[in-house]
Amino acid sequence: MENQIEETALPHEPQPDFSELQDAVQQIKEQLRKRIIGQEAFVDLLLVAVLADGHVLIEGVPGIAKTLTAKLLARTIDVGFNRIQFTPDLMPSDVLGTSVFHPGSATFQFKEGPIFSNIILIDEINRAPAKTQASLFEVMEEKHITHDSVQYDMADPFVVLATQNPIEQEGTYRLPEAQLDRFMFKILVQYPTLEEEISILGVHHQRPALQQGVQDIQPVLSAEKVARLRKQVQAIHVDDNVLAYIANVVVQTRSHKSLYLGASPRASLALLNSAKALAAIRNRGFVTPEDVQELAPAVLRHRVLLTPEREMEGGTPDDVIKQIIQKVEVPR
Repeated sequence: MENQIEETALPHEPQPDFSELQDAVQQIKEQLRKRIIGQEAFVDLLLVAVLADGHVLIEGVPGIAKTLTAKLLARTIDVGFNRIQFTPDLMPSDVLGTSVFHPGSATFQFKEGPIFSNIILIDEINRAPAKTQASLFEVMEEKHITHDSVQYDMADPFVVLATQNPIEQEGTYRLPEAQLDRFMFKILVQYPTLEEEISILGVHHQRPALQQGVQDIQPVLSAEKVARLRKQVQAIHVDDNVLAYIANVVVQTRSHKSLYLGASPRASLALLNSAKALAAIRNRGFVTPEDVQELAPAVLRHRVLLTPEREMEGGTPDDVIKQIIQKVEVPR
């Protein structure tokens, strides 16, 4: 199917050269393999999000390298990096910054918080109360904050990677829908396979001092190169039929009998932009319906709410998304 599309799509337009992008992706994966075994799908989605200028919510049980993978990815990009550990006593000013009085000049000056960097790792985002979570609304959507009526802009690239544990409930605060909608993806990180776990044990047995250091992870991308690759991704062709397909998939979430809340137009944009990035990584100058289908669960699962009846039956958002994908007619 995909080969047929490649042969027939855009016959009169030269295909873009994605050699620089693919080389960068390969180098990043090689760097991550120094510390990470498996998690290929997780890494691929992180790379798509970086190229598509999106934020990522990472969910999984403790001990499966969620935080480590995010840290290592940040190290492969030669830009600023800050990690913020969210806790129940964390205040918005601890994230955004605050005004500090200077006696010498008798003035207040704004002191930037840790959000002022390029790649922000928020560990256990659901452990902070609602008012602290709400401090991220403006900066994640508009890439600036407003303090004392003054706007402070973030430097590009600006990407938030947030982790959360789906099991623990005590001492956690559910993320509001407005917060969830600002994440391009929600990635569900799974346990390693038996073979991968054996490899993990073997590596740590042979090289116990290795542990989880990041010192030998080398930068691959600069801020300028990220901007250049993102511009290339944005220029990827998307057929009108594929645009309609994306819209149909998202609109179906708003009328599905198993869903209490459907996805917003922000989901359509996230699906479009991420599909462009995935096409570029796969050395294609155009988006296919298969790209949309592959990314739909990560884009939609945190943007929809099941009805109480469906939830009691043991259904999941991924189940409903799969039904929608099967129902919507695929353009040919």
